[in-house]
Amino acid sequence: MNRRLILILVAALVVAVPLSLLAGQVWIDPIAPTTRNAALILFELRLPRAALALVIGAGLGVSGAAMQGYLRNPLADPGLFGIAPGAALGAVLSFWTGYAASVWLLPVFALVGAGGAMALLALIAGREGGVALFTMAGLMIASLAGALTSLAISLSPTPFAMSEIVTWLMGALADRSWREVGIAAPLTLAGVGVLMSAGRGLDALTLGESAARSLGLEPGRLQARMIVGVGLAVGAAVAVSGVIGFVGLMVPHLVRPLTDRRPSSLMVPSALAGALLLLVADCLCRMLPLSGGELRLGIALSLLGAPFFLKLLLDMRRGLA
Repeated sequence: MNRRLILILVAALVVAVPLSLLAGQVWIDPIAPTTRNAALILFELRLPRAALALVIGAGLGVSGAAMQGYLRNPLADPGLFGIAPGAALGAVLSFWTGYAASVWLLPVFALVGAGGAMALLALIAGREGGVALFTMAGLMIASLAGALTSLAISLSPTPFAMSEIVTWLMGALADRSWREVGIAAPLTLAGVGVLMSAGRGLDALTLGESAARSLGLEPGRLQARMIVGVGLAVGAAVAVSGVIGFVGLMVPHLVRPLTDRRPSSLMVPSALAGALLLLVADCLCRMLPLSGGELRLGIALSLLGAPFFLKLLLDMRRGLA
């Protein structure tokens, strides 16, 4: 079933990628292109944007699948670790200090914020910290980073800086170039590789911590892989696109019924489905005719993810009744 699902998702991506390059408020006819600067639009605007959507979506999808397997909680999301809020805080500080004017320093600040959150999480949870301590540490870091981000916004030195911060936090792939792809792709690939290597440990953990230890699982090593893998994938996404939520929550739930439900079997389908979801969502945002520009991708996915999250809660409530 997994192989068939992977083939279906790959086929869907093969169809969706070229369509996303042609679609937009300015449509491009592939047979008789009459649009001015069509080649420039395709290769300098839409192609890097599509590549970035694939990279970020894959990283967020794998991160969500790995987190839900590690925490054994179907409501887990990459933002729960505090790494995404930490990266957002770093980016906000670059706007606050004015360093965001340099095209390279905004991603650097965001990656430093993600790295700081990773280090703090490892320090608090410790090598032998259990899942409960790990979860509480992540929630504390997320809360602290959110509070500091709000403080930075309220103390913005200029209204322009405040506007830039708020706009960036909404999350989007508009106006991104090959530079952002070059930043996000290697970091996301490294993060996905680390999380994939944790697949067997996550499978063992589904039996419970005691049973997993008896099978040779080293909790400290698995925890370190989760921190590094999620940190790289999520930190890279936030560094180049802002905050884009709910992908890591929704995607594993959508593909899990079509797999054998083992965390290791869920990762590749989640990567492909996450890439597909973000690509299609970004394409739809680009096509919507809004007078003030295009709908921000982070807002669109939040509007989609919030009802999805509510449905999960209601389903869990019925299951407990």
